[in-house]
Amino acid sequence: MKEKGLLIVLSGPSGVGKGTVRKELFDQPDTTFEYSISMTTRKPRDGERDGVDYFFKSREEFEALIKEGKLLEYAEFVGNYYGTPVDYVRQTIEEGKDVFLEIEVQGARQVREKFPEGLFLFLAPPSLSELENRIVGRGTESGDVIAKRLQTAKEEIEMMDLYDYVVENDTIESACDKIKAIVTAEHCKRERVAKRYLNMLEVE
Repeated sequence: MKEKGLLIVLSGPSGVGKGTVRKELFDQPDTTFEYSISMTTRKPRDGERDGVDYFFKSREEFEALIKEGKLLEYAEFVGNYYGTPVDYVRQTIEEGKDVFLEIEVQGARQVREKFPEGLFLFLAPPSLSELENRIVGRGTESGDVIAKRLQTAKEEIEMMDLYDYVVENDTIESACDKIKAIVTAEHCKRERVAKRYLNMLEVE
C-alpha cells in the first residue's frame, strides 16, 4: 500500500526569506520534495525565469484561471496575484511524493481550508528589526512599498496560529535543517503508517 505524499506549505511574512530558504533546501542533494511553482502577475525580478521561479501571467490570464477553478489557492498581495495550480498538487501527492509550496500567508489560509491534513510551516524572522533590514536590503521597492510590506508583515505574524510549526530563519542552513527534521517526523506519525502495518499483519 503506497503511502500518500505530504503537502508541505512554507509561508511567513514578506521579506522573511521564504524564497532563499526554499532555494537552499532544493539545492541540497538529499531533498526529495517536488516543488510546485506558483503563478503570479508581478513582473520578474532580476535573474528570475518563467517556469522556474514562477509562472508569470498577465492579470487577464490569471483571472481566467480563477474562474475555471484551476488554482488551489490564490491571493492578491501588494497589487499582484499569486496562486498555486491545483491539478499538479493533487496528482503528485497521490503518487506518494511530497509537494512543497512556498506561498504567502493569505494563500496558506485557503490551502488550510482545502487541505487540512497538510503540513503548515511558518517561517519567522529573528526580530522585526531584522525583517525590516531584509526588506530594505532588497533595494527593489520604493519607500511607500517598504512601509506597506512592513505593516502587512506585522499582520501576518499575528496569523501564526494557522500553522503547525514555527521555524525561525536565523540562518538559512539552520532553517533548512529544521524543515527536513519536521517532515521526517511527520512521515513517522502513527496515523500515517498504521494502515500499512495492519495490512502487513493481514497478509501474513
